[in-house]
Amino acid sequence: MSEKSLSEAEYDAITDAAAHWCMRLHASDCTPGERQAFAQWHDSHPLHAFEYAAMLEIWDVADHLPRHETPALVGPFKPRSRLRSYAVAAAICLTALPLVAFTGWEAGWLPSSYERFQAANGLRQVTLGDGSEVELNLGTELVYSNYKDQRRVTLKKGEAFFKVSHDSAHPFIVHAGSGQVRVTGTRFNVWKYEDQVRVMLLEGSVQIASDQVHGSVPLTPGMQASYQQGDATPRVRAMSPNDTALAWRQGKLVLDNLALVDALPLINRYLSKPVMLADANTGTIRIGGIYNITEVNNLIPSLPKVLPVYLTQNQDGNPVINSIPRKSPKG
Repeated sequence: MSEKSLSEAEYDAITDAAAHWCMRLHASDCTPGERQAFAQWHDSHPLHAFEYAAMLEIWDVADHLPRHETPALVGPFKPRSRLRSYAVAAAICLTALPLVAFTGWEAGWLPSSYERFQAANGLRQVTLGDGSEVELNLGTELVYSNYKDQRRVTLKKGEAFFKVSHDSAHPFIVHAGSGQVRVTGTRFNVWKYEDQVRVMLLEGSVQIASDQVHGSVPLTPGMQASYQQGDATPRVRAMSPNDTALAWRQGKLVLDNLALVDALPLINRYLSKPVMLADANTGTIRIGGIYNITEVNNLIPSLPKVLPVYLTQNQDGNPVINSIPRKSPKG
């Protein structure tokens, strides 16, 4: 059964079940039998795992709030998107901590809305609660939360193109990897693979900040910044007029004569098992071509036909690209 074939009632039933299991697994009297039943439910459909992960995020939000002696949970907390069961989500927060959602909103602890989006099998366009439009690349997951003093997106993995609704008093912040992008209204792209992040700005202005260092780096249109874990400051440079990084919006992956060491992060984000390089010398071999993002898995087996390489497999089952040694001239 595909996600698109599910009815609204079936979605709600999955959401209710995810809420039930979230509460039971956090209960002190949860039995081994219940945990086994949960594991069977969790693995029986991809949406079960997706909904349960979303419920855990709500639980974690509540679990990190200050504890107060308050009478009941009331107020504006309204999970959206696949989290349609508002009462269930509120019950989770109530079970986790005795708090008043209105107090949490006023203090900037709790969001007034929460949306979780996933593009599992193809490109997807979504509109966030503030009116901002987002295009999701294949395999992308992000979360949007609306707080009193800011709009917050967490890009868990993948790539997204943002058209942010302008609101200077309510900044839009994207958390990706070990840094964040802060904007008020603009058009920009964020790509994330493992701990690598690249931000490309087409219109407006953004500030790129590291989680480890105070201060930020501004970007202007036509500029891009990249960073990864451990970087003190982002690396900023101008975008090339012929840059093809946004070809994914047309469903394409364009490799413009890239060294394999630079091409693999772009390729691997579409694969269930990342491809590895045998050594640094193999990484210098260059590759080009235009590929459909839904067919990138066919690219790796074809590499020995177009490049001087052969494929092996490591002990974890990852494909490994090896360069073919050049023969020494005779004489």
